[in-house]
Formats: sequence, structure tokens, C-alpha cells
Amino acid sequence: MSEQVFLQLEGICKGFPGVIALNEVSLSLGEGEVVALIGENGAGKSTLMKTLGGLHQPDSGEIRIEGKPVIIRSVTDSVKLGIGFVHQELNNLDNLDIAANIYLGREPLRGGPLMLVDRAKMARDAAPYLRRLGLDVSPRLPLRDLSLAQQQVVEIAKALSQNARILILDEPTSSLTQGETDRLLNTVLELKSQGVSVLYVSHRLGEISRIASRVVVLRDGRNAGELKGSEITHDNMVRLMVGREVKNFYAPPAKAPERVRLSARGIRTAYRPAHCASFDVSGGEILGFAGLVGAGRSELMRTIFGIDPLLAGEIVLDDKPLRVKNPRDAIDAGIYLVPEDRRATGLIVEMSIRENVTLPGLWRCSSGAALISRAKENSTTSRQMTSLRVKASSRETAVMTLSGGNQQKVALGKWLALDPKVLIVDEPTRGIDVGAKAEIYKLLRLLADTGVAIIAVSSDLEEILNISDRIAVMHEGMITGILSRDQFSEEAVMNLAFGKAMSA
Repeated sequence: MSEQVFLQLEGICKGFPGVIALNEVSLSLGEGEVVALIGENGAGKSTLMKTLGGLHQPDSGEIRIEGKPVIIRSVTDSVKLGIGFVHQELNNLDNLDIAANIYLGREPLRGGPLMLVDRAKMARDAAPYLRRLGLDVSPRLPLRDLSLAQQQVVEIAKALSQNARILILDEPTSSLTQGETDRLLNTVLELKSQGVSVLYVSHRLGEISRIASRVVVLRDGRNAGELKGSEITHDNMVRLMVGREVKNFYAPPAKAPERVRLSARGIRTAYRPAHCASFDVSGGEILGFAGLVGAGRSELMRTIFGIDPLLAGEIVLDDKPLRVKNPRDAIDAGIYLVPEDRRATGLIVEMSIRENVTLPGLWRCSSGAALISRAKENSTTSRQMTSLRVKASSRETAVMTLSGGNQQKVALGKWLALDPKVLIVDEPTRGIDVGAKAEIYKLLRLLADTGVAIIAVSSDLEEILNISDRIAVMHEGMITGILSRDQFSEEAVMNLAFGKAMSA
């Protein structure tokens, strides 16, 4: 750690109705130091970060910057103290250009009483921050033309333009490719060399080993330990996070897979209309889908679920051809999709757990008079919360207040309440810690063992190798090969992902 302690949190406590989120949590950050904050979902990381960002006020404890006690009552207070917060879900406007996003709400003005935005000055002022971060583009380029990784850099530039000396990065690589991740990590190390202090929150332990000087671990709202230097290993981090050893996640099926449940034959999507894909998945099986970003995995699943149009091909469910023109057709047939972005398209986060779980099947909770029965809603929701081990104070808890792992469980629970035949999960553990991952994996296996056909799409190669009974690998809209369990290896998957066909 840097000899100069820049930020100090001592004995921070924060409670919400029915939940103690932070219990005597302490953390320090040196000048020009990268400290990683890790822990299972629900460990208190987000609450602690939001306390620093001015979104929550602690019930007790003290925050000091450069040795002086400070009170952070709002986001404005946080910014004035030199704290920049880059959230996992980017807070940008892609209809504006880069400079306008960097200076949003702080636009330089010209024209006296006319108060016109001085776009030329805004672009000039933004350019040095982009150069500092290695983003070689015009400040006047529309944000929508940037990759997700480049948009992350724009958010960092915005924080630096506000004179941020402490930068909080919350799951900054959760949606990035490996190449984009490498570039962002290099940016973090460059900021460190420039004296910026970085608090890095991530579930990707390999990244943390690369960039962190120290690792602070939270468990159940308390400090669970700290690692530094050579102590920062995958096994040590996992042990402190979950309080136990976590081994290989793969569990074989309880019995041999049943007959083919879903058959996709010659499917052509609007995303890759020149290519087609075919595969079968059986009841009791977890079929993983791997491939590089842009391979067309999510688009194939969206087409099967009826979100995107089916240009050609046939979907067969339980030996019967199925016409899927929209998601309602798929839902009525028992095919359900848990999408990649659970907050944007999988849940209505402003609503309660009860409302989210029962929304797709409200007809099941209605009385004879076609009125919604609250008792039936409560019963259905309680059953799903218990079976999925959702951590929340009540059924009426707003989904937006839950941890990522618990949000994912709610996204699963709303479909499990409808007895699926085929369940498609796209990026099932995105932004979820290693302990919650193990719970999701176990849940998928138990569900498959009841005869459900599971299709799991993931960009995490380790995850695909850990949970799948077979792996279908896609390249440019085509399935280049399907691997059986005895053929699994990183090399085999990557060869297929880059378009190399399987050898006979």
C-alpha cells in the first residue's frame, strides 16, 4: 500500500428494513493504489460503494479523506471531494457525442444571456482526457459509434474531468471481450501510475490478480479479510469470500438424458441470414453454447423464443413442429428465455419480487371472477423464494434493491413457476460472485434432472466447461461443432469458435 493513506473508512454501518447491509466495515486506499473489493452478492459491496458515492448515508462510522473527516450527503458532495463512480450499468446518452457526455450538466456556455452551449470549447476540453486514456477518437464522435469498452473509457474521462482523485469502478468488464478487458486493465494501471487511486469491484478474480495491490474481502456485511502481494491468489480470494473451498462445479446428470425435447433445424436468423444452425437438446440435459462475441448465439436464442423473426428453418418441440411468431407462442409452448441483460429485459426492477415472479403467469393467480388473488400470488412467490434461496426481507422488496445474484434468481423464478419444458439462460451468471454461481449451477442441474431441457449461453469459457453435458460452438452464425463431455477442453472450444471445423 502507498505510504500516504488517501481514503479511510472506519466502522461503517448501514441498515435497511430487515437487513443489516454493513456492519463495522473498514477500508483504506492509498494514493496511486489499486485496491480490489470482492465478496459474494449481498456481501455489502454495492452498499459500501453507494455510501462513498453519496447515494446512501451511513448510520454510523467515519469517512476520512487525507486524514480529515468528511460527510457525504449527496452525489454532488462525493464529486466535490474528488470521488468518481463508474457504474456497472453505464449512465451515458448514446444519442449525444463524446464531449457532450463528458460535460453533461456542466456544459460551457457562450453568447451571454443567450446561454448557448459552446460545443467547440467542450470538444477542446474533452480531448486531453481522451488522449490521457488512450482513446484516439474525435470528441465529436457520437457515443453510439463506440464499443462498450470505449464507452467505459468515456465514463472514466468524465470522472477525471471532474478532478476525480479516487475512481470507483463497479464490474467494469462484465460485458467486455477479452481484448477490451485487457485494454481497460491497462488503462487502470496507467491511471495508477499517474497517482489516481482506484477502488476496483469485480467478480473476475483473474483480473484482480493482475492489477490489485491489495484485496479487501467482505462477507455478510463484514470485513472477512485482506490479501496483499503474493497472497492474492484465486484460492485465497474464494476461501475468504465464501468461507469454504469451492471446487469443480460440474455435477453429472442424475440419469441419462431423455428423448430429444427441442430440435432446431436449419434456423436462419436476421442477424446472420446467409448461415443456418441446427441442434437438438434432450430433456435432462444442459447444452452449453460457446463462441466469440458476435458469433450469433444470443440472436439464435432470441429467434427460437420469437423475439426476432425466423427467416427459415423449423422448430420441433416434443416431436411436434412449432410455429413461433412471437414470444407468446414460445411461452404458451413451454419455452422460456432468461435474457442476457436481466435488468433491461428480464425484470421490471422497480416492481417487487412478487410482481416479477407472478407477472408471466397472472392467469394462474386469478380467481374465478378473473381477479388476481393476492393469496395465490404470495404462495407462488414464497415457494420460489424458498426453493431458490432468494435473500430479501419480504416478497414486497423492490427487485432493484437486490444483489445481482438474487436478481438472477428472481428472473429464473418467474419462469420456474410455470413448469418449463425448455429453459434458455443467456449469460446466467453475469456479474455474479463465485458462491452465487455455484447456487445457480446447482439449480440448473436440479431443474434438468426433472426432465427440463436447459440451453445455457455464456461468454465465460470456464463456466461453459463446468456446467455443460455437451457444448455447441458457434462461429459467424453457424454451429461449427458440438462437443461431448469427453471432448471438452479450452483448446477444442476455441478452435471451433475461430471457425476450425471438428476433425472426423
